Amino acid sequence: MNYGYIRVSSDKQSVENQRYEISSYCKNQKVVIDKWIEETTSGTKEIEERKLGKLLKKLKKNDVLVCSELSRLGRNLLMIMSILNYCMKHDIQVWTIKDNYRLGNDINSKVLAFAFGLSAEIERNLISQRTKEALARKKAEGIVLGRPKGSKSTRKKLTGKEELIWQLLQKKTSYSAMARILNVSRLTVTTFIKENDWGGRLH
Repeated sequence: MNYGYIRVSSDKQSVENQRYEISSYCKNQKVVIDKWIEETTSGTKEIEERKLGKLLKKLKKNDVLVCSELSRLGRNLLMIMSILNYCMKHDIQVWTIKDNYRLGNDINSKVLAFAFGLSAEIERNLISQRTKEALARKKAEGIVLGRPKGSKSTRKKLTGKEELIWQLLQKKTSYSAMARILNVSRLTVTTFIKENDWGGRLH
């Protein structure tokens, strides 16, 4: 059977976007979703306490689990890898739309290369997802985001990415790696951090 899995972290988020992505993808692949599983819960919640955990116990050999992206399965790399490992051992396929992964029966021989090759990308996606959710919460609380109206911006490229940059700094990510993640030059990252005096606050 083919299962479509949708997870949102709050009631204010819509499941329709994820459903549309999965439906469109499966239509192009000429695959029919036999059952949908939707839940509103944080990805940090223990897998056994989520609908996904109950679903995994029901899945059988050659079943397919389709989701919009790997970050829908969990909010940290260890949890995601444990889920994928479980699926591997039980010959369950995992398809993701945005990441464009098809993880199937042959993954056992490639699991190490897969894990190390994707770990950085998955972590980057998770940080981005957490940042978006944090900004959404602040906006809902009435906190004004971005620079004050009428003020002149001196760092347009990185405006609005302050929280992500701070998280990367706390993880001791190198400036070069941060530049690649943010799609800017290393000099832009260095200048931004110096202007905010963030480098000194970590020591």
